[in-house]
Amino acid sequence: MDSLTQIVLGAAVGEAVLGRKIGNRAMLYGAIAGTIPDFDVLASHVTDTVSALEIHRGFTHSIFFSVVFAPFFAWLVTRYDSHKSIKDWSWLFFWAFITHPILDAHTTWGTQLFWPFDLRLAFKTIFVIDPLYTLPFLMCVILAMLQHRSSKKRRFYNRLGLILSTTYLGLTLVFKGMAYTQFEKALKEQGIAYRELETKPSALNTILWCANVETENAYLIGYYSFFDSQPITFVSYSKNHDALGELKHSEKIQRMITISKGWYTISKKEGQLYFNDLRFGLLSIQPDAKNFVFSYLINVTNDGKVNLIEAPKGRREGKKLMKDLWQRIKGN
Repeated sequence: MDSLTQIVLGAAVGEAVLGRKIGNRAMLYGAIAGTIPDFDVLASHVTDTVSALEIHRGFTHSIFFSVVFAPFFAWLVTRYDSHKSIKDWSWLFFWAFITHPILDAHTTWGTQLFWPFDLRLAFKTIFVIDPLYTLPFLMCVILAMLQHRSSKKRRFYNRLGLILSTTYLGLTLVFKGMAYTQFEKALKEQGIAYRELETKPSALNTILWCANVETENAYLIGYYSFFDSQPITFVSYSKNHDALGELKHSEKIQRMITISKGWYTISKKEGQLYFNDLRFGLLSIQPDAKNFVFSYLINVTNDGKVNLIEAPKGRREGKKLMKDLWQRIKGN
C-alpha cells in the first residue's frame, strides 16, 4: 500500500500496543515502524532494474524480518528513550512490521511474507491506494490522537479505525469473488476457451474490476463494474513471445518472466522491443490502449549484455485514466 496508509496502520498498531502507557509517542514510533519495510525501494538506486524488482517487498516484508529486527530497533530506541523496556518496544515494532506486509499481500504486487522461500502472496483484492480504506482509518487515528492517553474515547476511536479498515479489507475478498463469477460467466457465454483467469480491482476503488485472461496465443483484458448493465467485452493482446528470439534464454529475461508470473507480452516500438508486465494492466481503459503501466525497454549492449529499463509514464496519461475510470465505474 501507499506510504500514508502504512503510516496510519503503523500508528494505530503502535497505539494498540503502547498507547495507554506512553500516549502519542506510541503512534509516532508505530508510524515510523510502519514505513521501515518500504526502505527496500532504495535498492533501485544501487542495483539494476530486475534485481530491484526482485528485492521489492521481499526480505523486509517477511516474518523473518519482523521477528529478527523488532528487537534490534527496540534496542536502538532504548538508547535515547528508556521509559519502556526492550520487550515493550520489541512488541510495538514487531506488530508494526508484520501488519505492513500482511496488508501489502492483498495488493497485486503481493509480498514474500515467508522469505527466504520463493512464495509471493498476492490476493489482489485492493489497489495500492484506496481512499475507502485509508480515509476513515485516518480520521479515527486523528480523533484518538486528540484524546488523553488514559481516555476510553482514545481506545474506542483507535479500535474503530482498526475494525473499519479490517472489515473493508475482508469485504474486498467478497467483492473479488463476485467479480470473478461475472467474468467467468461472460467467458462461458461468449464461448471463449481460456487457460487462466485473474482478477484485480482498478485504481482507487473496489467497484470496477479488471480481468486478465490467458488464451493459447493471446491475453484478454476486460472490465466489470457492479453498476454494469451491458455484457462484458474483452480486448485481445497478442503474447508475441516469439519476438524475443534467443533473448528469451538470457538470464535477465528469464528473471523478468518469473517476476511477472508469466503474465507478459512483447511489443515493438520504433524498432525496439518492450517487455510489458500484464499484471498491472494499462494506463488507459480505452479498447485500443497499448500503454502498459509497467513496460520495460529491452536494451542489448554491443557485447550482448541484456538490460531492462522501465519506460517513463506521463502525467497526462494518469489524469486521463482517472477521468475514464470515473466514467467506467458508473457502468457501461
